[in-house]
Amino acid sequence: METSGYTTAGGIGVERVVRAVPEAALEEIVDSLGTRRGGAFSSGMDYPGRYSRWAFGYADPCLELVARGRRISARALNDRGAVVLPAVAACLRAAGEVVGTPTATFTEVEVAESDEWLPEEMRSRRPTVFTAIREVIAAFKGADQHLGLYGAFGYDLAFQFEPIRYELTRPDDQRDLVLHLPDRLVVIDRVKETVLEYSYEFEFDGKSTKGLPRTGDSSPLVKAADIPADPVRGAYADVVAKAKEKFKRGDLFEVVPGQVFHAPCDDPPAFYRGLRTSNPAPYEFIISLGEGEHLVGASPEMYVRVTGERVETCPISGTIARGANPVEDAEAIRTLLSSVKEESELTMCTDVDRNDKSRICVPGSVKVIGRRQIEMYSRLIHTVDHIEGYLRPEFDALDAFLTHMWAVTVTGAPKTWAMQFIEDNEATTRRWYGGAVGFIGFDGSMNTGLTLRTAQIKHGVATVRAGATLLFDSDPDAEERETELKASALLGALAAVGRGEVAQEAVAAEQPGEGHTVLLVDYEDSFVNTLADYFRQQGARVVTLRHGFPLTMIEEVAPTLVVLSPGPGWPSDFGTDRLVAALYERNLPVFGVCLGLQAMVEQAGGQLDLLPYPEHGKRGQIKREGDSALLDGLPEAFTAARYHSVHAKHPGVQGFTVTAATADGAVMAIEDVANRRFGVQFHPESILTTEGGAGAKIIANVLRLAR
Repeated sequence: METSGYTTAGGIGVERVVRAVPEAALEEIVDSLGTRRGGAFSSGMDYPGRYSRWAFGYADPCLELVARGRRISARALNDRGAVVLPAVAACLRAAGEVVGTPTATFTEVEVAESDEWLPEEMRSRRPTVFTAIREVIAAFKGADQHLGLYGAFGYDLAFQFEPIRYELTRPDDQRDLVLHLPDRLVVIDRVKETVLEYSYEFEFDGKSTKGLPRTGDSSPLVKAADIPADPVRGAYADVVAKAKEKFKRGDLFEVVPGQVFHAPCDDPPAFYRGLRTSNPAPYEFIISLGEGEHLVGASPEMYVRVTGERVETCPISGTIARGANPVEDAEAIRTLLSSVKEESELTMCTDVDRNDKSRICVPGSVKVIGRRQIEMYSRLIHTVDHIEGYLRPEFDALDAFLTHMWAVTVTGAPKTWAMQFIEDNEATTRRWYGGAVGFIGFDGSMNTGLTLRTAQIKHGVATVRAGATLLFDSDPDAEERETELKASALLGALAAVGRGEVAQEAVAAEQPGEGHTVLLVDYEDSFVNTLADYFRQQGARVVTLRHGFPLTMIEEVAPTLVVLSPGPGWPSDFGTDRLVAALYERNLPVFGVCLGLQAMVEQAGGQLDLLPYPEHGKRGQIKREGDSALLDGLPEAFTAARYHSVHAKHPGVQGFTVTAATADGAVMAIEDVANRRFGVQFHPESILTTEGGAGAKIIANVLRLAR
């Protein structure tokens, strides 16, 4: 245990006690957030130079700040908060006019608009509710790296700097800002492998929090009485069409409207845990805001991070669905990086972001330090830029936060016109969506994530908003599908919570290889072990023998299927004809791969030839020809790996039916179903043959046909 103390710039005495605690201490906090105020934040991603894994949380904060429009209030949430409230109330009074009659536990002020015409460089110093927050930060200023304000910043805060014409009615229960002052936090540092609890005692104006209990009120969770309907199909596409007219006129360059989906949720902590598991992200969070309201999210995007004078942002734009496996992911990444439209999206976002930083950063310090980098999430692949700048001496972290309000990736460009389009065309107010969540440190630091991939939960209803970046090139139906895809990770996690995450033992399906003994003949190939593994995955027993073994070993192994492996050179280099003839004499099922197919073709009197250009490690487009038992379940055209210079000449194949070939006539599959003899020229075991599970399906088909 370590104890230290200091006095803040505003004369507040702080005593800090640090002690090691079990990791379960943080999960206990998460459990309490269903009914008690507080928050838990975590990062589920490692990305060198950008993200590392960490987690922290708190419950029953001593004080909260809440803003509605231009009014901001401070409320003591327990007796400990009442000790520091006078210091915070003085900060609020320095920023605005008192509303109503202050009490020992509550003070509210209104920050009036100013008629003073400030230059754009000083935009972040215009009188707003942040003027009061700046006063609080100044009063609590100190070197502690964890003490600060934690919570959520709503979308409408931007309009205190960039007024627009309201078209949507703001609900009475909408809050624009909720920030907590925790006096106890649990912090997990995955790099240092530490779990520490930071406890704080405050002293102000002769009063101290020492000995006072850390308590808070509780709001029971409720089940939803009714779930609102999801958007009407085509409605979002209509908004895209309206946006395209704005692009055509030059009113907008890009815009990011959203649409809203709903689902039941009566267990926010379980939802948060499920989301961490199913959709890891750099900004995972659950914030219990009081008044029965929660925010739970897994945001992929940094909003603003400040360390010392360094300001960082990571705008995300450019999206494609993940594939079913790494190979399909690689193809998706290739498509994403090749898209001019997706590149244009991110370019505009980054140029606007650089413009935001240039308002407050040292000239020449704003740099793109990562361009179109790939980040992968549970269902999506994004392209991301990483931008940094260094604050000029007259600006601080709060200026960095405010100058970016809000990120172009959730608004558009030009920002004000884009936000007006959103106001005119979205069905409901955004509330928290498009704002930020995170931490403002009293030491001058900041770490905030953009509020997207987030559910706002109230009265048992989870509201999930998702948007897409629109350009003139946008396809309305495709953009509508993108919003649905972005919302799907959260909606899937919500559905899992609704099902209670009941784990049921899967009933193992019968495997086609069960009861099979496969003799795999190795022709000095570099892929034979992977090929053997594919057969074992289907339940078969596999015995691998190097070519040239005594033929009497066939009876010793007693195979139910013989597989002739790939290999270098020509079949004649290995004298394959002797073994193939012996297998045919024994009426054994045979499956040849690459060289193995060539051996079977040559044994039957067919002709082999050299390709005009070797195909080694190349992706081949394979087209089926007619009915095929071997290729059952595969599409008419599919992708497979080619590793060969020798090939069977299509017109010269005898004794087999050619069931697949390339566009230039190279034989790719042969079948003699009656005699249970099959072959493929491509490699089913290669990563290039995994699309749609093609390779595994072929192996399963061979095993079935060999019976």
